[in-house]
Amino acid sequence: MRFFPILLLPLLLLTACKRTDSNTLRVGMELTYPPFETQTPSGEPDGISVKLAEALAADLKRPLKIVPMEFSGLIPALKSGSIDLVISSMTATDERRQSINFSEPYAFTGLALLVGKDSNVQSIEDLKSPGKRLAVKSSTTSEAWVRKNLPDAKLTAFTDDAACVLEVAQGRADGFIYDQLSILRYQRKNPSTTRAILQPFTEESWAVGISKQNAALLKQTNAFLARFRAEGGLEKLTDQHLKEEKAALAEQGIASPLR
Repeated sequence: MRFFPILLLPLLLLTACKRTDSNTLRVGMELTYPPFETQTPSGEPDGISVKLAEALAADLKRPLKIVPMEFSGLIPALKSGSIDLVISSMTATDERRQSINFSEPYAFTGLALLVGKDSNVQSIEDLKSPGKRLAVKSSTTSEAWVRKNLPDAKLTAFTDDAACVLEVAQGRADGFIYDQLSILRYQRKNPSTTRAILQPFTEESWAVGISKQNAALLKQTNAFLARFRAEGGLEKLTDQHLKEEKAALAEQGIASPLR
């Protein structure tokens, strides 16, 4: 009889490990989009989305695991159960809602333009003539918008948004269409070759992606976001990570994205 507890111990330990693993909140994101999703110099996940995930996990009293992956793999990973949530500056679109659920929005933005420094383009209307060369990041709403609304454009989609910027900076593309904050950031990095047109020509909202099979987590996430917003959490993240961007947008009458 003394051997029974000893033989049972490994099984109990294994069960405990599985229980701990199953309780971990696995959040998928692409860590190439500062200041929302990025890495520290030592390679640790960092940015606004990471801080948001940390606050959510703490609220749920669950350990957190950030799962880095390419943006195009986030929804398949969520549907397969490899991750529990997507917090990766993902726009909540009707098309995506067909396969996953979204929380209430935590950020609002819009598509904007990066054009050449000496370009005569002043708005999206100037890019509607046939033969315009446009760069977009693949699997994003900007790619979907161009394919739907600018069918005559010569479109090139890249997996890396920095490649899109290079196309414009070196004159190979008439414009790069992406969200306002990215366009602002890239223009500041390339002031001698590019110009930003920040007034959005279509508005978007970002939300947390959640499996359709996990209604309880959707409810918990929405409750957390409501509390986090009311307690000033989004405003604090803005002050910590987007203070200059908020001021630059305000100069053009554009509200802060986190709200």
